[in-house]
Amino acid sequence: MKKTIIIFLSALAACTYGYAQKYLGGDISLLPTYEKNGTVFKNENGESQCPYKIFKESGWNAMRVRLFVDPENAPQANKDEGVCQDLAYVTGLCKQIKEHGFKLMLDFHYSDTWADPGKQYIPHAWAEAIKGKSHDEQARMLADSVYAHTLKSLTALKAAGAAPDFIQVGNEITFGTLWPTGKVDPSKSDNWDTLLAFLKAGAKACREACPEARIIIHTEHAQDWNATQEYYDKLAKGKLDYDIIGLSYYPMWHGTVKHLDTVLDSIKTEFNKPVMIVETAFYYSHKNDKWEPDPNHYGDHYPISVEGQRAFTEELVGMLNKHDNTIGLFWWFPEENESGKPVIKSWINRGLFDNETGKVLPAMEELKKFK
Repeated sequence: MKKTIIIFLSALAACTYGYAQKYLGGDISLLPTYEKNGTVFKNENGESQCPYKIFKESGWNAMRVRLFVDPENAPQANKDEGVCQDLAYVTGLCKQIKEHGFKLMLDFHYSDTWADPGKQYIPHAWAEAIKGKSHDEQARMLADSVYAHTLKSLTALKAAGAAPDFIQVGNEITFGTLWPTGKVDPSKSDNWDTLLAFLKAGAKACREACPEARIIIHTEHAQDWNATQEYYDKLAKGKLDYDIIGLSYYPMWHGTVKHLDTVLDSIKTEFNKPVMIVETAFYYSHKNDKWEPDPNHYGDHYPISVEGQRAFTEELVGMLNKHDNTIGLFWWFPEENESGKPVIKSWINRGLFDNETGKVLPAMEELKKFK
């Protein structure tokens, strides 16, 4: 009888959070560019191998891809960082992901370039259309644009046999999206009707085009529980239709793994939603990194080294495995590999392949333990 009760409770937990398995993967949005340039990816034995096979043998079962509105309008500096993912590019990549047997997460950046807590630029064409309009008119027109763009993109992917299984309605939208029209502060009540209108428009398109996909709302301020709590509380009060709370977690910006542990406990207590860590990573080097010239910057908790990256990953995965409400873990830019023809102008050194040798790094083995 005791064993029967345990099995029943486990099944009940799975039903509560709507999952039968966990999802391990990464955002591989620049992989086609590396492949086009002839980049060689090597396994732990130093042998050339298809990157998808390396990921699959490491236990990965899902991939994330970002989509910009019109990246041709992005500043050249952003293009040099890997901003190129228009609908045609993304369609090809998503088909490839599906053909290799992975689940697919589509990440809508409602911008022509990077959208994150420090910038959420309105796409050029949308900005031109709302010039001279009142705030209310801008909000209505932008909501229509979000709906139309989301529906068009998802319809195209579905027609190509690459319908996403998870969809992010915006990227790191802690402070809103489509600034300044849709900018918010989680600690204040101003302008939330506008942001909710944008998110509801995106969610509506998702439900219509891909009704079986699960919708993710992705925020970045995991280091600030008050902001996180107030944000998702406002979504609940606004009756937003979504399925999963998505968080970014980088130890150099979002506190310790122990702090994230507490945040995940609090989310489980406050909100009846599963959680995915949709972005994480840590440095193994600062070589050729124009943003981090100090070789030891961010080395307070983990050394800036291959071993430091591995140690971070081991601690993170060990903690996440204690949380039955955390159903996904995605590494950001794991495919970074500058060992061949250059792809990005400045190395970031947070990927899972050595930029000098192209060989997979030990952190990959630690990720395999997410279960």
